[in-house]
Amino acid sequence: MTLDDTAADVWLPIPADEIDGLPAPGASGLNYRFWDGGPEFPADPARCAFYVVPYMKGEAIAVRPLAGMSSVRVVQTLSAGVDHVTPGLDLLPPGARLCNARGVHEASTAELALALILASLRGIPGFVRGQDAEEWRAGFYPALADKTVLIVGYGSIGAAIEDRLAPFECARVLRVARSARTTGRGPVHPLTELPALLPEADVVVLATPLTPQTRHLADAGFLTRMKDGALLVNMARGPVVDTAALLKEVESGRITAALDVTDPEPLPAGHPLWHAPGVLISPHVGGSTSAFMPRAKRLIAAQVTRFAAGEEPANVVLTT
Repeated sequence: MTLDDTAADVWLPIPADEIDGLPAPGASGLNYRFWDGGPEFPADPARCAFYVVPYMKGEAIAVRPLAGMSSVRVVQTLSAGVDHVTPGLDLLPPGARLCNARGVHEASTAELALALILASLRGIPGFVRGQDAEEWRAGFYPALADKTVLIVGYGSIGAAIEDRLAPFECARVLRVARSARTTGRGPVHPLTELPALLPEADVVVLATPLTPQTRHLADAGFLTRMKDGALLVNMARGPVVDTAALLKEVESGRITAALDVTDPEPLPAGHPLWHAPGVLISPHVGGSTSAFMPRAKRLIAAQVTRFAAGEEPANVVLTT
């Protein structure tokens, strides 16, 4: 690829020649630079106008080039959450757009949410242990049918989870978001009504972004309000749940939990969550599936095309 010394740089964590639909380099006024978090930057960060953050490489790598990106106009994550980038926002010039990956992770994350719900209710971890021990663990287990499910964080991922709940004959699906609104499936309750809704739910699914307002949202008070025997499913971020409070509840046997994310993360060896009764853990793989790459490439191509045309990017979370 020929580079134009007068063009602005676009930093990509996927080689440009593997992404269909990108504007032609040079002619579009853009140069494409590949950087997936390695120790050496591909070029002077000061020339970067559009930065696609390496996926699942952590905060330290995501933020590392920001101090030098004095000309950046768009910072695009490939994750639904942006909490790994926000610590570096003070380093960016005024007017830079931070965009998330809405549209990339809904299908995969919703699939795993349903898998964790069904596995937890139907006792799949116990069956696996039984198979390992050559034990026939027959019996009656809870079904998802006739249960009330509460989705806390009813954005695009929350809606995708409800889409996949539809065939399972749930008694009700309750929806909570930051503010009230109406959808085609019913009302979305404001966060202020959450304490009154928690005792009604058999399954509580967390799908919120991590913000100062949602950190430890599922604290001791939240968990105490959950009904006896309820299941907590965390598809959000680990710190949305107060780990110490959760351990107290699950160790008592009053509730169970299925966690795709934990606090701390990765969960270290010896941590009590590993062997807490009624807890199923997956290693933060909600979005890490075969569905990720084609959707990520389409998002990158669409966003860079808008940028090259001088248009506002989609999925803007905030402007510095």
